[in-house]
Amino acid sequence: MSLCYQTHFNPVAVKPSASRRPPKRFLVCNLSVPTSAALEADPAPIFTSVKTFAPATVANLGPGYDCFGCAVDGLGDHVTLRVDSATRAGQISISEIDGFGDSGTRLSKDPLWNCAGIAAIAVMKKLGVRSVGLSISLQKGLPLGSGLGSSAASAAAAAVAVNEIFGRRLGVQELVEAGLESEAKVSGYHADNIAPAIMGGFVLIRSYEPLKLCPLKFPDDKDLFFVLVNPEFEAPTKKMRAVLPKEVGMSHIVWNCSQALALGAAVIQGDVRELGSAMSSDRIVEPRRAPLIPGFESVKRAALEAGAYGCTISGAGPTAVAVVDDEELGLAVGAKMVEAFMKDGSLMASAVVKRLDRVGARLVSSVV
Repeated sequence: MSLCYQTHFNPVAVKPSASRRPPKRFLVCNLSVPTSAALEADPAPIFTSVKTFAPATVANLGPGYDCFGCAVDGLGDHVTLRVDSATRAGQISISEIDGFGDSGTRLSKDPLWNCAGIAAIAVMKKLGVRSVGLSISLQKGLPLGSGLGSSAASAAAAAVAVNEIFGRRLGVQELVEAGLESEAKVSGYHADNIAPAIMGGFVLIRSYEPLKLCPLKFPDDKDLFFVLVNPEFEAPTKKMRAVLPKEVGMSHIVWNCSQALALGAAVIQGDVRELGSAMSSDRIVEPRRAPLIPGFESVKRAALEAGAYGCTISGAGPTAVAVVDDEELGLAVGAKMVEAFMKDGSLMASAVVKRLDRVGARLVSSVV
């Protein structure tokens, strides 16, 4: 296993140290450092309960299909995890699901068929937990099938919760691997949501076999805002993946490779204008998915005409995401995108303007 990184980071820290020297803005790959220390058998919990949060994510960002994503501040899921004597030792139960819309009735409480449950079980297996039973309460802050990484947020919050309750024994890569088991079961084996949900910021998935994760640091002194416009329309990930082409022409491959490289460079340089231009330039995935989202082409055009630097489909959709470097401009762009969804897609939509989440999944509270 390997981890590519720019700076040391803690996936559950709330804020970085104020005395830490600013990181250099280039990518360093460390392919030899282990991601966690050797684990003792059957660890004991250090808390009786913990509460965690994992943010929404924007995957693909245009040309970065299945290999690029970022976390969005202020939106996401919460998990409360408790040591539960009523749950069989070594197992997970789900006691409650509530939150956004009809999540509580649509999501299964069977941990083998729930994103949070699957990820939690995977972490327990990695830790070798056999003598303690745990129960999960899931608070959904994200709509299902929105293109904002709803399943990944649940999985990330649960994975981090189990790791926290046993003393934070696993490293980032193991947590992403656990979350990937969940993603593989519900939407496909892709890490462009789960990796940024756990790690925060922008993350490049360099490879899957073996899994190599490369965080890309967006400069702290640069402003970046995401305009997220979610229509009242559901686009299941499996359905949206099914429309993708089985074969792609060489000219489109070359074009998308160049745009993906430009996207990564723009992130490191903090160039929002170039970031937007690159994310708007996908010639492989967006053209196939856009026709399935009523009014999307008009929404994208409205965003660019209103001053956004770029616009594309967030993940599998239907949420449209635009980028700007000014919050007030973002609000104006969002209003125009909402109008376009209604005018040309006959869809009600809501818009929010959010910053980049630089922390990722983290501990919110704990009880000893």
